[in-house]
This record gives sequence, C-alpha cells and structure tokens, in this order.
Amino acid sequence: MRVVYSLGVPLLAVVTALVLGAVVIAATGGNVLLAYQGLWEGSLGRPQSISESLVWATPYIFGGLAVALAFKAGLFNIGVEGQIAVGSLASVYVGYAVTGVPFPLHLILAVVAGTLAGAIWGGIPGFLKARTGAHEVIVTIMLNYVAIQMTSFLVSGPMKDPNPLIANAQTPKILQSARLPPLLPDPAYRVHWGFVIAILVAVGIWWLLQNSTLGFEVRTVGANPQAARYAGIAVGRTMVMAMALSGALAGLGASLEVVGLNFYHTAGFSVGYGFDSIAVALLGRGDPFGVIPSALLFGALRAGASRMQFLSQIPIDIINIIQALVLIFVAAPALIRWIYRVRVPREAASVTGEVQLTTGWGKAET
Repeated sequence: MRVVYSLGVPLLAVVTALVLGAVVIAATGGNVLLAYQGLWEGSLGRPQSISESLVWATPYIFGGLAVALAFKAGLFNIGVEGQIAVGSLASVYVGYAVTGVPFPLHLILAVVAGTLAGAIWGGIPGFLKARTGAHEVIVTIMLNYVAIQMTSFLVSGPMKDPNPLIANAQTPKILQSARLPPLLPDPAYRVHWGFVIAILVAVGIWWLLQNSTLGFEVRTVGANPQAARYAGIAVGRTMVMAMALSGALAGLGASLEVVGLNFYHTAGFSVGYGFDSIAVALLGRGDPFGVIPSALLFGALRAGASRMQFLSQIPIDIINIIQALVLIFVAAPALIRWIYRVRVPREAASVTGEVQLTTGWGKAET
C-alpha cells in the first residue's frame, strides 16, 4: 500500500494538472484536442520525438538528483541553475582551450572540469551554512545571479568565439577529442550517452544514500541534525559534502550536455533546467529512482511544446502553466487527497511526512 500511495498521489497530481491545463487552453480559445494531440506527437508519438524527450530529460535527471540529494540532508539547493552554468562553462573551456590531448583523455578532462566547477559552486553555500549559519536558500539564489551574469560576460567577451560570422554571444566549439561519440548512428536522433550515464548515476546515488556511511550521515542529518550531532556525526562537514555533491551532479549534467550535444556554451544554455529541477525532485518525492520518471515527464512536456504550439496555435507558455500546476499539487499532497478523497493507509503514513527541506537560519553547524 505504501508503494501504491507513493506513486498514486504524484500521478493524480499530473492528471489534475493536465485537466486544468485543458481548462486554461479552452478558456484562451484554443483547441484542447489539437493541443494535446500536438503534445503527444511532439513527445512520444514518433521515434524522433521520443529521442527529443530523452534529450530534454537528461539534464532534468541530473538536476533533479542534485536537488533531491540536498533534500536528503535537509537542505534546499535552489542554486542548480548557477551550478549548471559554471559547470558548462568550465567544461567548454577545457574542451576548446586545452589542445594536444587525445581522446578519450580530453573528454574525461572536460567532464571532470565541469563536475568540479559545479561541486565548488555548490560547496560554497554549504560551507557558509556550516560556518556562519547563512541560509542556503538565500546564498544559492544570489550565486545563481553571480554565475549567470559571470557566464554572460565571459561568453560575450573573453571567451567569445572569434569567428566574425558568428554574431551570437557564444564560446568556440569544443575540439573533436573532447566530444562523446554518438549513441545512435542516425544523426536525426539526438539522444546521446548522457542519458545512459544519467540512469547509471541515479542508481549510484541511490546506492550512496542507502548503503554507504556518507549516505547514512546525510539522511541522519536531514532527519534530525541534533540527534546526528549527539551520535557523533559532523553535521557541518556533512552539509558541505551534501551541497558539494549536489553541485557536482548539476555540473556533471551540464558537462555532458556540452560534450554530447551542444559542443559550445551560450548565455541561454540552461533554459531553466535548474529551476525546473526543483519540481522534478518534488514530483519524484526526493528519491533517486523517483526522479527518473519525473524527469521523463518534464522532458516529454518540453519536447512536445513546440509541436503543440504549431498544431493549435496556442502560446508555448501553456507548458509552463502545466508544470507549475504539477508542482503546486505535488507540493500540497493534502489537496490531492481532499480532491479525490484519498485516505492515507496506516503503513503509508510516513510518506506524508515528506522531506525536511531546511535546517534553520542563523546557526552554524559543527
């Protein structure tokens, strides 16, 4: 019953969001059947559409895992957007500026650079939280602005592609030695090895949380920092590690987008992956395996948005409305239970407790 409840409430949240989305489409004069036909065709209706859904889902998996891992430590990492930006930029720089390094060493260096950059950017709010009590929500929000503005400056100036035929602010493309080989022989299918790696990383994070000492410490700190401290766990160090690992996941996802798909960085590289990842993690109940179907859903919505707009001539922003509705209903499971008269089974009662998101303000952890 616990598994049924855990899956049922998020599923009802998605269905409810789609129904209300249909109401919004109808209220704005759109054709609901055409809109959802376009959404289906653009996301799952054709093999190429499935490929595009997986392309969109790949960074969502990494971002959702990043947010979910921080959740487990009782931290709310809103800085995934910035961590993706610095991770992508670091990976691109190593990819085009470091020369004379053969494949696959160059590829590994580019991916490691992006992962480390994300880890450092994520570790900063963890360190400030542990040492000064600065709330990670505020710090990560501010670091998002720093990262986005910094990368915007770099790709418009020092790191801008010198090719005079390129007017857009973007970096040079990474060298061939730093690129992932294609996953499928047909270039029409853009899904790349990053998706496979994302699934493996989700399994690895689940194992880390459930079977390692660090995972036990992270879960204990997230459940009760005071009890964790009493048990001898270094709460501050665990928070720093959790935020650094969270940032590393975001940076890894960004670097795989660079070496497997885009091959360069632009100011609009992320298109909101980091912020959407919060909803992905919430819909996945903060569980690594729950993040995967949640990311696939968001990826499908994004992939189908253009086709939906083309067929029905409704604004593409409807997809954002549906995503927002999903987030609202997932964040308020009591509302879903009230709407559908769902009773919480006794053995599933612990599910409704959700994950502790934050551990307080203004108190340093040791």
